[in-house]
This record gives sequence, structure tokens and C-alpha cells, in this order.
Amino acid sequence: MKKFFKVLGILILILVILAVIIVASGYLFIRGKLSKMQQVEIDKDNLNVSQSAAENLSGYRNIAIYGVDSRDDELGEGNRSDCIIIASIDNNSKEIRLISVYRDTYVDIEGHGLDKITHAYAYGGPELALKTLNENLDLNVTEFVTVNFDSVADAVNALGGIRINVESDEIDALNKAISDTSEHTGMSSDYITEAGTQTLDGVQAVSYARIRYTSGGDYRRTERMRTVIEAMFAKLKTKSLGEINDFADQILPKVYTNIRPDEIIILAPTILQYEITDSIGWPYNIEGITLDRWYGVPVTLESNVERLHREVFGEEDYTASTPVQEISNRIVEKTGYSE
Repeated sequence: MKKFFKVLGILILILVILAVIIVASGYLFIRGKLSKMQQVEIDKDNLNVSQSAAENLSGYRNIAIYGVDSRDDELGEGNRSDCIIIASIDNNSKEIRLISVYRDTYVDIEGHGLDKITHAYAYGGPELALKTLNENLDLNVTEFVTVNFDSVADAVNALGGIRINVESDEIDALNKAISDTSEHTGMSSDYITEAGTQTLDGVQAVSYARIRYTSGGDYRRTERMRTVIEAMFAKLKTKSLGEINDFADQILPKVYTNIRPDEIIILAPTILQYEITDSIGWPYNIEGITLDRWYGVPVTLESNVERLHREVFGEEDYTASTPVQEISNRIVEKTGYSE
């Protein structure tokens, strides 16, 4: 089954790991913990961050979180990033906003032309995926975190489960997903028998985020992904030092990132003071079209990018860059979708 939950990059890398470990332990111990992550080097000067984006967004640390279509430890090129979330950290207000980029969004991918944004990671790994975000959304993303399917279930289990409100119309689809997820992970889990707020284990939480065939379809699914991340972060903040230490031992080897241990240590002392204040799906306005396959067309790319910058980054008079305007015009010419 190809559509098994392609999920959730975890905010847990950035938000998780550190804080409490640092309180109790020395520098070398912390570095030893963080060195368990799978590290990859990326040339940050080659990620299509424009000078204006670097200047205008200097107050935000935007980190791309990818959930890839992989059930092993190969998390680089060749995997589709079927979950794409930008964790936007406001350095001044200590607020975190989660921006889900719909995987079928029709954008320009360097060297490949107009295509689904999910394919950027498959074509060129995290470097091309970051370039694609920056070029099409006028962003300054130079850091990423990638996890696979199994690691999300493991992370939720390591936290002792998370609290999620399950709606009555989600139960049938959720139980179908639980059966599929159990098969792919080799982990057993119980079916959900009633609606309401309840503690979900790893398989159940992953399955919840996989639900697709209810009202809202794939767009509602991205909301569920963000809900799972928020619940994980909330649960983490209730844990003791020893529990977070155990959590780090289990999860860090499953994380693929270009964020160095030293950078995480700098972020650590205040990270648990941050709050996830908002989560959105992007593009705001989208229309489906079938060309060689189905695509989600931003209507238009230019106006969706401008709204993102105005609403999320407070740039009230923001105008899309010339490259974004040019890509937007090409999409309009190809699809006929304009405002």
C-alpha cells in the first residue's frame, strides 16, 4: 500500500530533544546525545534564498519538516516528501506556526519544470526540496528535519501516547488505517470504539493522521498531521528530565537533518518556553486539474505567496518577488487558472 501515512516530520527534533537534557548535563554529554542523529551537509549558499527574503525574514527561523515515503533508514534522495511542514519560529515573540504545504501543489522545481512539490525531494533530496520552497514561496529555509513512517509511531509510544479528539465520522476510516499501519510497522494496536478525546498510541496516532477519505480529504489530513505534532509537543512538555532523556535515546537515531548539534544546543535553553500558536494549510486557494496526472494548482501562486507573507510574517505591504511572479504566470498559462 503506497499511501500509508507518509507523515509527519517531527517538530520533535528541534523542539524536543534538547531543553531538559541540557538542564541536567554537561556539554559533552549533550553532544553525545545529539551526535546520534543522521547528519547531512548542505551548502546553504545554494538554496535560492534571495537577499530580500534573508533580510525581511531575519526574525524568523523557518525549518522544513519532511515525512518521507520510506520505512527504512534511507531518508535522502529518491523518497517523496508526502508530508511537508514549515515550522516557523518567531525569534521575538517565541511563537511557532506550522505551515503545511500540500504535497500535490503545482510549483516550479529547478531542472524539472512545473511539477508536484512532493517530487522535489525525490529528484534531489533535501537540498532541492529546500530550494523549491524558497524559490516558490519567497522563503529563507536553510534547515530541515526528515523522519520516516515508523519513527512517528515510535516517538508517540516513547511519549506514552498523545491526547486526540476523535470525531464520530473518523472512526471507520481510522480503524481501517490502524489495520494497515499495524501491518506496515509490525506493531499491534486496538481499534477505536468511540468518539471523543482519548489517548492514542503510536499506531493509532499515525493512523489518525493518515485519514484521508472523510470530509475535507487531503486538506483535512494535513490538519490532522499538525494536530498530532501539537499534541506530541504538548506531551513532551509534561515529561521529566529522565523521561526526555529516554525519549532522545530512542528517537534521535531516526532523525535526518542538517542542523548541527552545536546549533541545537544554542536553541535549547529557551525552547520549551515556545508555544505553537497557529497552524495553516498552504496554498490558501487551490484548484484541481488533471494534466498527465492530478495537480493542486495555487490560484494564483503570486497571490497565495503574498497572503502568506502578510498573514504569517506580518509583511503588510508585501509584493511577491519577480521570480515568483514569473512562475505564477507560467502556471496560469499552463492551467488557465487565474483569479
